[in-house]
Amino acid sequence: MKALVALVFGGLCSTAMANEVAQDLKQPPVERYNYSQHLDIARVISVSEVPDVRELVPARMIYEDSKGQRHTLEYTAMGKGLTDD
Repeated sequence: MKALVALVFGGLCSTAMANEVAQDLKQPPVERYNYSQHLDIARVISVSEVPDVRELVPARMIYEDSKGQRHTLEYTAMGKGLTDD
């Protein structure tokens, strides 16, 4: 009987942990930034690398808002390429 209870308990624990891992791996939908938008950024998780070009390029930022919700924001950034000076 104790073995059965231990087996059930172990199965429930592993299922709960698997659900937590799956929740962490979910990618939030990509939101397109516009300049009139108010952003609630509590913590920046990552920012994409901007290439060494002289033009506007798409960039992404993943952040958490004040409620702990993750967001992926896509915006336009100027590349880090050098000018012709």
